[in-house]
Amino acid sequence: MLCSKTRYFCASFASGSFLRNFSCTSAKPQANSENGRSLVGRDFISLKHFRADDIKQFLWTAKDLKTRMKDNGEIFQPLKGKTAALIFQKRSTRTRMSTELGMAKLGGHAAFMGPEDVHLGASQESFCSKLFSLFNIFARVLSGMADIVLARVYGQDFLDELANEASIPVISGLSDLLHPLQILADFMTLQEHFGYLRGLKIAWIGDGNNILHSLMYGCAKLGVDLNVATPAGYEPDPNITEDALKIAGKTGANFLMGSDPVQAVYRADAIVTDTWVSMGQEEEKKKRIKDFAGYQINRKMLKEAGGNWVFLHCLPRKQEEVTDDIFYSEESLVWQEAENRMWTVMAVMLHLLQPYTPINPMPKFVRG
Repeated sequence: MLCSKTRYFCASFASGSFLRNFSCTSAKPQANSENGRSLVGRDFISLKHFRADDIKQFLWTAKDLKTRMKDNGEIFQPLKGKTAALIFQKRSTRTRMSTELGMAKLGGHAAFMGPEDVHLGASQESFCSKLFSLFNIFARVLSGMADIVLARVYGQDFLDELANEASIPVISGLSDLLHPLQILADFMTLQEHFGYLRGLKIAWIGDGNNILHSLMYGCAKLGVDLNVATPAGYEPDPNITEDALKIAGKTGANFLMGSDPVQAVYRADAIVTDTWVSMGQEEEKKKRIKDFAGYQINRKMLKEAGGNWVFLHCLPRKQEEVTDDIFYSEESLVWQEAENRMWTVMAVMLHLLQPYTPINPMPKFVRG
């Protein structure tokens, strides 16, 4: 029989009213405070919960690991004997491969569980019907078996409560609201290409989705300028927009929010977009493609972009989102961006499990 908290949570979840403030007694100390210095034991759920220095540390370590292991051919296995449990309600080749291969490179082992393995269906209704078992089995039992959990799900509330119940670190592999790992990969890619982050102007063209939400938090935290153009009705979450703008006001990041893609790409250094039809939105495909008319990334749109602009897309890509001559061009960094998904999740797992100081110099974050 479900407890009253669980019944209330499920009813609100199924009706579309997410309980942002729902909480239970945590099985571990809540380390998501920005006042904490150590990253060990933290949950990686949102960039909002991390200081600029924390984000820089993740990026520094990702570059350090890439240099040591890929460029220098070093075998480095600090996580030997450690295990990661991967819970996937939403499928993803890149997230699964980057995490499994990354954990293996660090000497650990990852165990993958899809919806059929954890008895968690793809629908929200199925999710709610199994919520009680999920909290008890996944959060509590896995806390005794694994050292870390990465979950890729539909509802952000599930990640929040999983982190609240588990006594081991929980990493977001994506939710419908946020995708913080993708932004670390994007920042690492831009830092490798330009040599810095603060001083760049990033333009987001497309849907006001989970990737944009995390990009807004990341840019605000690091003081990176961001221009956003989304069609009417597809704007980012107003609460996240308000949060990000408050943070940007403190760090000096300039945000331009609107619907004109040509204005957004003006003098931009990086042009970023994503799929217009995400998983779970297949029934909206025809309407979305119609609503996003004029938002395809093409040469004409980018006439007034910065002189050395680059293009990013988290994949998979559809041709209506960006033309072939840009997607496969020298300006496109999508393959480097995809590879960096592995190095950044490796950095996150390493820091959440044990202290680590990179041996290579810290990369620059500010131009000049």
